[in-house]
Amino acid sequence: MRRLILILGDQLDANSPALTHADPHQDRVWMAEVTEESTHVWSHPQRIALFLAAMRHFRHHLTEQGWTVDYSELDAPENTGSLSFELTRTLEKHRPQHVVLVEPGDHRVRQSLLETCHHLGVPIEFLPDSHFLCSIEDFRRHASERKSLRMEFFYREMRQRHHVLMEDDRPAGGNWNYDSENRKSFGKEGPQNLPSPIHFEPDERTQEVLELVKRRFPNHPGSLDSFAWPVTRRAALARLRNFIEKALPHFGDHQDAMWTGEPYLYHSLISTALNLKLLHPREVIDAAEQAWREGKAPLAATEGFIRQILGWREYVRGIYWLHMPEYLEQNALGADQPLPDFYWTGHTSMHCLSQVIRQTLDTGYAHHIQRLMITGLYALLLGVRPKAVHEWYLAIFVDAVEWVELPNTLGMSQFADGGIMASKPYCASGKYIQRMSNYCRHCPYDPAQKTGPRACPFTTLYWDFLLRHESSFDANPRMKMQLRNLSRLSPDEKAAIHHQAELLRQHPAAQKPQHLSDPDLFS
Repeated sequence: MRRLILILGDQLDANSPALTHADPHQDRVWMAEVTEESTHVWSHPQRIALFLAAMRHFRHHLTEQGWTVDYSELDAPENTGSLSFELTRTLEKHRPQHVVLVEPGDHRVRQSLLETCHHLGVPIEFLPDSHFLCSIEDFRRHASERKSLRMEFFYREMRQRHHVLMEDDRPAGGNWNYDSENRKSFGKEGPQNLPSPIHFEPDERTQEVLELVKRRFPNHPGSLDSFAWPVTRRAALARLRNFIEKALPHFGDHQDAMWTGEPYLYHSLISTALNLKLLHPREVIDAAEQAWREGKAPLAATEGFIRQILGWREYVRGIYWLHMPEYLEQNALGADQPLPDFYWTGHTSMHCLSQVIRQTLDTGYAHHIQRLMITGLYALLLGVRPKAVHEWYLAIFVDAVEWVELPNTLGMSQFADGGIMASKPYCASGKYIQRMSNYCRHCPYDPAQKTGPRACPFTTLYWDFLLRHESSFDANPRMKMQLRNLSRLSPDEKAAIHHQAELLRQHPAAQKPQHLSDPDLFS
């Protein structure tokens, strides 16, 4: 054998650089399902099933194309459960001249494969990942030219470099960013004309995986019952078309809004397909831009969506590889609380958290504002250890791959990197949740109250968060208004807030207020 071509579970691209210059007659593909990739964090069954089903469909595609695929199935008797040990077995059996693979999206996996090959004396070559529009080297150059990194300026460079939403050398419509137009709430009437997202009934191959996951991981958090994610390129393209035609025209106005019982709203639901490499970001961007140019979607919605792909997605990957492995241990705010148990069950009297967590356990999904301003915000305000928050996000969401999840969690959500990722903490009181959702209508707590039996835990913890970090935030110009509001509180108010916040840390599920007795509020 000339080359052993490694295909990881999030590299399911038929046009992969690892395959395009290979020869099926001399080279062999290697893929492995291993238990450690489902258990190094306590993974949601839908996340496990998504990767395994997509991998098995991709193996089928490769064999149809004439490739020989060495494939270790999870339940094979000889499967060791370890990526390193499975690769060792194959290398010792076939003795290839060298190993080739596209750069992994996880530093831990990269190091494991590198050490395995070095230990056996087999050369290993990592190829650039063509599924990104900014290479790791280009991002390093971008970072080296600046005292601080900000996504907005990176995003503008990417727009210019790839000529996306540009009119000659100017941004379409005259502005780079239409974020101010994309922050509307639904109002009392709620979301209107919601599109029906296309779902994919599991075929026989996927059904086999679902049964395997039920059997092997019965105690993992979450349900498999609603599994309907795209696990092939054909299905991924159908999901993209469905979003562009049905949801993109409405996406912009309400992309930051939330509503009880509506997990999907106008969101694209293509992050799983992008992160598995079943879709290329350029084809996603082009489809959205074409819809705008044909008058089928407004500019603000199109720009807001493209910013997530061309801006944030590329930016967080650059941050990840620029700062790993040290980034994983960042804890700039000294947060040390354990993650509350209800993050694994949804059993809390705070309606917003109960809604989002139970939705996530049911579907493996929550949209970006639910992640940032509900589950992430509460962990930030409570002072949860950032690595524990990271491990929960990596475990619980179907689209979680470490390169994208870690910077979004530690940097953007928890501000644990001290400002590398974002210029200020994303902190807010319960009033933000009340403004952007109807969650508070169904909750026993009052977001306007800081203390007392009906005080919203988000609001109490928000003010306590500012009190605890007042001195370190004082030099941040983007925190001036919040600190000015803090200074208006009396010493007695501050003491009462701190006392109630300490009680919440002792009982983070938020106890039922003593004078409220309606059991339906806490079901």
